[in-house]
Amino acid sequence: MQFDKWFNSQTTLIKAILLLLPIVGWVCEVLVRLSVMLRTKSVEHIVVFVLFVVVGWGWFLGLIDFIYLLLKGHLILAE
Repeated sequence: MQFDKWFNSQTTLIKAILLLLPIVGWVCEVLVRLSVMLRTKSVEHIVVFVLFVVVGWGWFLGLIDFIYLLLKGHLILAE
């Protein structure tokens, strides 16, 4: 699964639009985090993936990721 590489290759504007769409944003974040977790298999990425699946459906983590994306160009702990 290479969804994280595809997502990170997009422009910041496209990534921001994808994250702002209500259901699409959550699905994109889950796929990016799943892709990073499967590729790296590190404990840190597994914990972040599980945390995001459990509480990431709320707007708070999505807002933090959106702001971080605008500042740095990628999601938190998904590089």
